[in-house]
Amino acid sequence: MTANPLRPHRTAIVAGLVITAVTLAVLFAMDRPPICTCGYVALWYGDINASGNSQHLSDWYTPSHIIHGMLFYALGWLLFARAGIGGKQAARYSFTLAVFLEAAWEIIENTPMVIDRYRSVTVNWGYSGDSIINSMADICWMSLGFFLALKLPVRVTVVLAIIMEVVAALVVRDNLTLNVIMLAYPFEFIREWQALG
Repeated sequence: MTANPLRPHRTAIVAGLVITAVTLAVLFAMDRPPICTCGYVALWYGDINASGNSQHLSDWYTPSHIIHGMLFYALGWLLFARAGIGGKQAARYSFTLAVFLEAAWEIIENTPMVIDRYRSVTVNWGYSGDSIINSMADICWMSLGFFLALKLPVRVTVVLAIIMEVVAALVVRDNLTLNVIMLAYPFEFIREWQALG
């Protein structure tokens, strides 16, 4: 049995930790709240329309971050394993690329421009950005998704992603797919449907 070429090298994991630490510092510099302004940290927070949304360790957007990891794994496979960009050594750093992409999103997502965009076109009208602990947890959830994709058969990974998307859509009328659509090109019929929830 051949080892998976995308299995991260120890140095790749350390690089991911360094990127996460830099992201932590940037979010502090952006004056993001360390934890929920409610004063506590919950393992799960399920109300997407309340001020505690995106402020705790997990919420209805956690599946989106797990799926990010699965998609970033697929990107690494396409770039490094399939296309051979950078050779075998580069493939071992696909996890570092995944952490970089997720960390970049966590920073961009917490800029006033993106926060305002979320408020104006998505179901998250009261969104005020993420707490730092939520952003750090999101990077961890993405990492879980990456390692699930690394270990599980492709079919199982795809089925898990579909299940997460469907459950989130049914329960809170939002998921990664709808979020991307609404941020990129909002449809009024989706917004109206989401408002019913």
